Amino acid sequence: MRLRPGAETVLAYPTESCYGLGCDPLAARAVRRILRLKQRPERKGVILIAADVRQLVPFVQPQALREAGMSGIWPAGVTLLLPASRRCPSWIRGRHGSVAVRVTAHGAARRACLLCGHALVSTSANRAGQRPARTAREIERRFGAQVRRLPGRIGKARRPSRIVDWRSGRVLRE
Repeated sequence: MRLRPGAETVLAYPTESCYGLGCDPLAARAVRRILRLKQRPERKGVILIAADVRQLVPFVQPQALREAGMSGIWPAGVTLLLPASRRCPSWIRGRHGSVAVRVTAHGAARRACLLCGHALVSTSANRAGQRPARTAREIERRFGAQVRRLPGRIGKARRPSRIVDWRSGRVLRE
């Protein structure tokens, strides 16, 4: 499966701790579909995952991405807030000047990025206030035909990825 750029397909795929909902980050309509499914306001922004640092180039300022990429922190279940590039759409960064990004080490999530050929939006598969889906059955029950579920198992992490502000070092989510 290869998502053509701009495709409006919404995917459900396993990540380090739960199923994620994702799509092509440059497909505004698909991102907004995910936000509606989750009942999440656009102003909050979303996380992007990638199979490698190169997939994040369109979204992050080059110097910050180089530094983060050379830090040795990735691939891992750590999401960094990095300064957004001028090309990073508002539907990705929300009201922020930064964008949340992660180079995933999780096999199924990484394969999803490779198969699609680009970074993916990655937000937990749940509606606001619910716990994230951890099984294929939960995905089917909650979202049915509204998403395309990719095969695989979630990782062993019990909690969502840690989020760290790259500039300040402040941990925003443990």
